[in-house]
Amino acid sequence: MNFNDLSLTPPLLKAVAEAGYTRPSPIQEKTIPLVLQGRDVLGCAQTGTGKTAAFALPILQNLAASHRTGKIRALVLTPTRELALQNQESFEAYGKYLHLKSGVIFGGVGQNPQVEMLKAGPDILVATPGRLNDLIGQGFIRLDGLDIFVLDEADRMLDMGFIHDVRRVVQKLPAKRQTLFFSATMPPEIESLADSMLVSPATVKVDPVTSTVDAIDQTLYYVDKGNKKLLLAKILRGADVRSALVFTRTKHGADRVVKELDREGIAAMAIHGNKSQNARQNALNAFKSGEIRVLIATDIAARGIDIFELSHVINYELPHESETYIHRIGRTGRAGRGGVAISFCDIDEVDDLKAIEKLIGMRIPVKESPWPMVVLEKTEKLPTPPRPPRQSRPAPAEPVRRTPPVKPAPQHVQPAARPAAPSGSSRRRPRSRGRGKPQA
Repeated sequence: MNFNDLSLTPPLLKAVAEAGYTRPSPIQEKTIPLVLQGRDVLGCAQTGTGKTAAFALPILQNLAASHRTGKIRALVLTPTRELALQNQESFEAYGKYLHLKSGVIFGGVGQNPQVEMLKAGPDILVATPGRLNDLIGQGFIRLDGLDIFVLDEADRMLDMGFIHDVRRVVQKLPAKRQTLFFSATMPPEIESLADSMLVSPATVKVDPVTSTVDAIDQTLYYVDKGNKKLLLAKILRGADVRSALVFTRTKHGADRVVKELDREGIAAMAIHGNKSQNARQNALNAFKSGEIRVLIATDIAARGIDIFELSHVINYELPHESETYIHRIGRTGRAGRGGVAISFCDIDEVDDLKAIEKLIGMRIPVKESPWPMVVLEKTEKLPTPPRPPRQSRPAPAEPVRRTPPVKPAPQHVQPAARPAAPSGSSRRRPRSRGRGKPQA
């Protein structure tokens, strides 16, 4: 099947072809016809499956078939700023030949430019929950003309504590609408939310997350922690590395890798939660434009990043959660494309590696490192000593209060009495203070 078989209009097919897509992914193949029919959809899909195009293309087609109203007719709610920007870029790319307006709002930046965009009357709005509720409360957004609502990555909303904000948004939506609900997992609270929002939904499921590894060439290096920076620099100098997304577990680790690569003459930038929104977006834009080939990221900051034809993903540090490994390497090999995933493993990460290989059902092929692992004893983590019982804790010392010295009260001394003038003496007459001369 190709996109021509999905009943999409010529303007959309032209935009899809220019974006480099020829065959729809499984979730696109199943979801697009349902959305075009106006059905509610419950989609169980991981990141990297082509989910955004699965709802963006039919939404654009349905909205283009009716007249513009000047009101927001489609709302896409996402958990992160990065994912919101990615979705907005997709709507712009696919809708470039349609007379529709789209916009994006998110927190962490000034609201004035976003308010000006809203005054222009976008047909499609992509938003994060906090900023959306804020602007609704200020009266800048009305949702009474909404036709389509998309909740993207609902389980991530729950993980990040946004589920109550989502419920507040849903309360403001018109009862008659089309709802598209996407979530990688379905914990009980997400299942309950879906039941309350959807009306006779069609359920779409794609292959489990582990299937995303099939098109990816995976490689493992055993290397000591101190030599990872040397191995990373050597790999990045390879001619086949056109672009590389490097994962670390911590924000500090991401900044440290950037500095180490800079010493090796390799330009790189980092994105993580401690960076400002502008700094993160500038780094992402530099990476997408090819200004830099290497982007260092933490897992949370990389959520929603979609780099077209990303050649390499490098796990500088293995994640503690096995599923995170799948999400990481899925950044390459998007929508079934091929890609390369390279992982470094030191002695302290061997248990994490075993859990990952158990999840994906295979042993990751090992390559010999120029700096083979020689440290074979795990770092001994000293346990934190327990706090003593409250009764046995020494009482806090009383603060020493310094009493300011008391100043002696001033003594009032009676002035000495003027001695009496001796008898027979005459007191000198005071001179007149007048300006004129004394009269004769």
